[in-house]
Amino acid sequence: TMRTVLNSNSKVTVLRSDLHAVIDQGFLDVPGNLFQQKLRNQEELQDNIELKCLNDLMSLLAPSTDIRVLLNCVSSNLQAFVIQPSRSKEEFRKVASDFQLRWNFLLSAVSKAMTLNYADSFG
Repeated sequence: TMRTVLNSNSKVTVLRSDLHAVIDQGFLDVPGNLFQQKLRNQEELQDNIELKCLNDLMSLLAPSTDIRVLLNCVSSNLQAFVIQPSRSKEEFRKVASDFQLRWNFLLSAVSKAMTLNYADSFG
C-alpha cells in the first residue's frame, strides 16, 4: 500500500529519484514534453493543472510523509483550479471531466514510463 511505501525511507527515495528521472529524461509518452515547459502565466497554469498537481505531489513526497498531506495537496489543487473557477454546474462538469481525462492520461504515461524504465523500483 501507499502507506507502506511512505514509511520506507529507501522506497520513497528510489521512487522520487525514478519519478524525476522519467520526467527529466523525457520518457513520458505525452505530446511535447510538457514538463520541460515553464508555466509562464495563469492561462498556461490553467491549461496544465494536472502537471502542477503532479509536481506538487512530487515535491511533498518524502519519507514518512503522512498520506493525508498528499490528499490535501490534491484537494487544494482541485479546489483552486477546478471547483472555484467554475461559474455554473455545466462549466464545473466540463472542467472536472477535462481534468479527470488529462490526469488519467498523465498518470498512465507516468505508470508506463516507470514500468518500462524502472521496473525494479516501480513494479
